Amino acid sequence: MTTALLPRFAQAMTPLFSRDAFSGIQQDMDDLWSKFRLEADGDRLPAAILPSVDLSETDDSIRLCMDVPGLNASEINVEVSGNILRISGEHKEEKKEKGRTFHRLERRVGSFSRTLTLPSDVRGEKVLAECQDGVLTITLPKTETAKTQTVKVIAK
Repeated sequence: MTTALLPRFAQAMTPLFSRDAFSGIQQDMDDLWSKFRLEADGDRLPAAILPSVDLSETDDSIRLCMDVPGLNASEINVEVSGNILRISGEHKEEKKEKGRTFHRLERRVGSFSRTLTLPSDVRGEKVLAECQDGVLTITLPKTETAKTQTVKVIAK
């Protein structure tokens, strides 16, 4: 019985040993890059451009918190349509001073846009967006039909 398994075992192990040594490294590098990049409109954009988002839900509303360090409330746009939320803004570049040598410029600049599909429809006219200490908090009240309904079970 063990002799019948030996050819299958050898056949299964062949790809591990006959593979080009560098193809595994290439695959590992591709996987690593994919964790730091994402597709957006066909272009490769660094994921660091997109602010981090936390999305939570209660029976009555949906709450979103987004990191927007260095932005004023007037530099952020929030749009709601049904269950689609779009947030955009721009990190503006500070003017470089003459006579000053910059050794490192790592703070991000440029515009960002996040479009999120919400778990339910919301009341767009009642949405509240606040920006404090670099955190944008958006409270989105659910529509009456989207609210969780508790149904009492009747024993018969």
